[in-house]
Amino acid sequence: MDNHFTVTIHDDNGVKQFNVHKFIKKAFLYAALFLFTIILIAAGTILYLNANVDTLQNKKNELASAYKKMLYQNKELQKRMSDTTDALSTKEKELDELSDSLSQIETLIGLKPIADESLQDRINMTMLSSSHRATLLELIPNGSPIVYHGITSKFGYRIHPTLHKKEFHRGDDLKAKLNTPVHATADGIVEWAGLHKRSGFGNLVILTHVFGFKTLFGHLNKVVVKSGQFVRKGQLIAYSGNSGLSNGPHLHYEVRFLQRALNPFYFIKWTQKNYDEIFKKEKKVPWQSLITATSLLKVTKQTQTRQLSQPELKSKAK
Repeated sequence: MDNHFTVTIHDDNGVKQFNVHKFIKKAFLYAALFLFTIILIAAGTILYLNANVDTLQNKKNELASAYKKMLYQNKELQKRMSDTTDALSTKEKELDELSDSLSQIETLIGLKPIADESLQDRINMTMLSSSHRATLLELIPNGSPIVYHGITSKFGYRIHPTLHKKEFHRGDDLKAKLNTPVHATADGIVEWAGLHKRSGFGNLVILTHVFGFKTLFGHLNKVVVKSGQFVRKGQLIAYSGNSGLSNGPHLHYEVRFLQRALNPFYFIKWTQKNYDEIFKKEKKVPWQSLITATSLLKVTKQTQTRQLSQPELKSKAK
């Protein structure tokens, strides 16, 4: 078997022939194939890497754009947060000022804030509408039961004019001529109407009002209401006199809360115009609880205490 082959080379010098072993031929062929394969792999790798580089570049551009957008949004967010912080600071300052003002109002009307009570609840407690005020002034004794001409004997300790000994005077003695009309100072029910010997008030009318209030009208000449009768604010209930332990015609007037005697003068002078004054002066009444209890009540029309005309007086007397 011939394992050689001849390679003939023609040039200017003539023809030259070389005998080459077939193994070398195969080696050249394999080397050529290997080199070609390497070239193909390199070319494919280069193309693949180029494609990946383009993809990475696109992703890099997207990330850069997203980062730039995020920086802008973050800047906007910081600006909003700064604006919100400033607004909250302003609101907090306003709330502090409002709370201080509200505390002054609460002090003025005798209200004490309840622990953990919200600012809105405190505001609701103090924002009494005119209808709410009218309701309180309809149901709680206020104003003078007679045409006011002054007081002859004030609330407090005194020397009794007939017993001549020191005692606590639980009401005010209002100046009044005989048979001066006496009116109810709030809506209520007649608890007592007639002679009351034990108290020394002679003819006496006791009215029971809502929320624990009572009014007493003593030394009367004539009573025109009956026990158990409902009366309205301003309604005629009696005529002043000199009955019982009295040294002259006048009206003994008392205001009580849960059987405790209160200074009637504060209630006689209590009107819409000086509505808040009684909360500062009369401390025996828990006004805050009372206002809470009446916050949902409403009267359609406030009754004004008035003095009846002579024809009306004659009609009532019949």
